Amino acid sequence: MLHSPYLKLMPATTPPTTLCATTLRDRSVIRVGGADARAFLQGLLTQDVTRLSVGAPRYAGLLTPQGKALFDMILWADPAGSDDVLIDCEAARVEALSRRLMLYRLRRPVTVAAEDGLAVHWSADPVDGASADPRLPALGWRWLAAAGEGDASEMFRAHRLAQGVPEGVAELGEDKTLWLESNAEELHGVDYGKGCYVGQENTARMHYRNKVNRRLVVLPLEQSDPARLRIAYPALGLAVDHRPVDSLGDVPLPAWQAAAIAANAE
Repeated sequence: MLHSPYLKLMPATTPPTTLCATTLRDRSVIRVGGADARAFLQGLLTQDVTRLSVGAPRYAGLLTPQGKALFDMILWADPAGSDDVLIDCEAARVEALSRRLMLYRLRRPVTVAAEDGLAVHWSADPVDGASADPRLPALGWRWLAAAGEGDASEMFRAHRLAQGVPEGVAELGEDKTLWLESNAEELHGVDYGKGCYVGQENTARMHYRNKVNRRLVVLPLEQSDPARLRIAYPALGLAVDHRPVDSLGDVPLPAWQAAAIAANAE
């Protein structure tokens, strides 16, 4: 059954306390600034950047023209009130993402640079000044601030995978997975009401024809299909597979994903 008790099979995670590290050191921040910053990103990303507001981050992707994921990210409005956009992305991909954005910049008055004074923070519990993760409430709370001591990256990874949410190039791949196959619609990573963006045509076609035949799924390691494996996490007993939906059988899925697959089958 697609609605199997998924979380019972996942490893337990300990929510951080005020004494625990909150910095996600595998994440970094890029600032896209200038008078045209939002209009520039609006034509590239899957999310409506023009409606981005302080305290309400949005999940987005930068895709290939065919609609496959290159980069996934969380967008933040500049708390100082400018039209700049802060991009919460994989630390290992900062240079690659910056180069890609610069390729599209051409002569537009836009700047793209690492924001070294800010780091991404996470807590499983509400924190003053933090915002709920825009993908899924169960993922917890995020905020941008100067880096603290310690590293919460492994704790967050375990927590995220326990909710069945893939992210990053190791799990999504680069030019390997169609954006909707990464569960982007269910994780609020695409806005169908905005204008054109890179990869929009195929993404919209899949949505309106209700044809998402493959999915990235987080599942117990022993149920992983080696032919479909993206990455294994032996310490967590989990794997991320890219699987045809009709091959999932008794694979336990989180409720949000099981409901989406069931609706897609109707």
